Amino acid sequence: MGLFVRASQRWDTVSYPGTVCIADPASICSCRMCGIVGVFYGSSRSADLLREIGRRMSDSLRHRGPDDGGVEVADGACAVLGARRLAILDLSDAGHQPMTSASGRYTVAFNGAIYNHVDLRHELDSAYPFRGTSDTETILAACERWGVSAAVPRLDGMFAIAVWDRLTGELSLARDRLGEKPLYLYRGDGVLAFASELRALRCVPGFTAAVDPGALAQYLSYLFVPAPRSILRNVTKLRPGHLLTVSSPGQSDLTGAAFWSVGGAADRGLASPWRGSPDEAVETLDALLRDAVRRRLHADVPVGALLSGGVDSSLVVARMAALAPGSIRTYAVSFPEAAYDESAHSTVVARHFGTSHTTLNLATADLLDVVPRLASLFDEPHADPSCVPTYLISLLARRDVTVALTGDGGDEFFGGYNRYARGAPLLAIAQLLPLALRRQAARLWLPRDSAAGLARRLAGGGEQQSGRSRNFRVRRMLRAELPSAMYEQMITTGAPLDALMPRTRLPVLAEGSDLDDPTHAVALRMMRFDQRIYLPDDLLAKLDRASMAVSLETRTPLLDHRIAEFSWRLPLAMKLRRGRTKWILRALLARDLPRRLFERPKMGFTSPIHAWLRGPLRPWAEDLLCSAPTHDDHLDESAVRTQWQRFLDGDDDTALLVWALAIYRAWARTWM
Repeated sequence: MGLFVRASQRWDTVSYPGTVCIADPASICSCRMCGIVGVFYGSSRSADLLREIGRRMSDSLRHRGPDDGGVEVADGACAVLGARRLAILDLSDAGHQPMTSASGRYTVAFNGAIYNHVDLRHELDSAYPFRGTSDTETILAACERWGVSAAVPRLDGMFAIAVWDRLTGELSLARDRLGEKPLYLYRGDGVLAFASELRALRCVPGFTAAVDPGALAQYLSYLFVPAPRSILRNVTKLRPGHLLTVSSPGQSDLTGAAFWSVGGAADRGLASPWRGSPDEAVETLDALLRDAVRRRLHADVPVGALLSGGVDSSLVVARMAALAPGSIRTYAVSFPEAAYDESAHSTVVARHFGTSHTTLNLATADLLDVVPRLASLFDEPHADPSCVPTYLISLLARRDVTVALTGDGGDEFFGGYNRYARGAPLLAIAQLLPLALRRQAARLWLPRDSAAGLARRLAGGGEQQSGRSRNFRVRRMLRAELPSAMYEQMITTGAPLDALMPRTRLPVLAEGSDLDDPTHAVALRMMRFDQRIYLPDDLLAKLDRASMAVSLETRTPLLDHRIAEFSWRLPLAMKLRRGRTKWILRALLARDLPRRLFERPKMGFTSPIHAWLRGPLRPWAEDLLCSAPTHDDHLDESAVRTQWQRFLDGDDDTALLVWALAIYRAWARTWM
């Protein structure tokens, strides 16, 4: 509450036409962002005990769904499902969860929004006795008609779903195609549990928390833990686009089957390339995006957008303004450091589209309040520096709206990162050279101005990244053997894991084998890797935790799976052209916004953590990194202090690693 009061005094609001609730009466549904939980035992338990476990798990996720909650014990008392609800459409009790189908066979707990549920109802209406208007009931009707395994692939939306089948005694768990909604799995002695967040699993009797050192090593490299791992040994994540059906808690394989995958979409798109003109491609994308935005505007509560002023968020706001003129609220964060601040651009874009725009001026008080609480907000270590502004902009937006659209996904699917345009050529050239020659070149790659300049052109990165840092990454990349390892050096912290974790067998790159496939261009391989790993496990996990911490639903039109599939049909030249990124998105945005308002070097939505850690956050970090850990955290104390001292001595290349170490230590104090 302290942050809320202080921040509210610094909100600069530019008012344009006011907001209205956006709803299409023909498509009303009780969509919800919420949390789901459940436990499946191998034998019957006391119904009262199951109900109490479900209640405790559900209550731990109250922040995800403050409007309603419920638990349902399965017949035979061997399973319980629970849910928390944040009501978005049809705000009545008709959307209460868990919900049971008309025949009584299926019970569902559902987190998300099904955007095509009205279309599905048209198919199902004559065969199912609908009692309400919720998309939850549509899921149940689809399961009744087609069965769970056939119903899930028909759903267009973001979701984590649990379905209990009373007839077969099976539990089915499903996660949306791109991984917008999370789902954790825990298997103990005779029990399988699931939850939207890790914290709820701690309510399961017998649960023990032990850090997975392999997952920790990956976290220190990536700043997040790639699926299917979690930071805890006995917990995994269901992969995006997967459906898992379990007939017994002791079932050995909890991977599930893919009903959609990035790899499959890429293969299909590349096998059926776009044959039309560039102008026709822009028209097709425009139609897809308009429909994706239109579907995500349906709500019985105010809708807004998170607007950075970059290409992706500006394009989403442009389509929102066209579909609901004069009714959109937009939100941005302003940094005091000019190299990180895009707020002036977002204000200009907001003025152009006539939105009611609010900017939060980030101040030291925000850092001192939010950063120490990140460990409780993110119940798995997550060190993407943009988690701080993402949380604050979500808090800002939640004052006025319950739903906010974002521009996430544009970079990964349409070639938005400088590393695609500049790093890919370097990686392609490096592959042609013998490893010994590359390693010799790395030794000679000195941090001179000329070398740093070449590194800047080739290695890419946001405008905040120093020439020295780019030079550092290029040298690391040249020493690597395979393309997958080369790309790892471009995108990771370069953590000296041998020193930090001398007792741990180090993991390989997070399933980066497709990077070593020479069939397609290097930039396409990079995008494919980022769509599978970086997007769901970093960006979408961050967005989910930050927004749900304040009960804000975020929707991502550019992650509509039809747009994702279309992107893979496009030739690379419609994404990257003459060193410029996101050609087709820029061409589309230019129809609505003068190019002078958005054609500028990419900054990246991140935070000046080097300045924070040497300034207001230094006492916080020093306490965490220089004090004895609260448990065996698998880290060598001397190596941790060495990294901290290197950073204090001016080595900015260690900033991300030091930040990750501090976040991990804070998490351990909170959760271990």
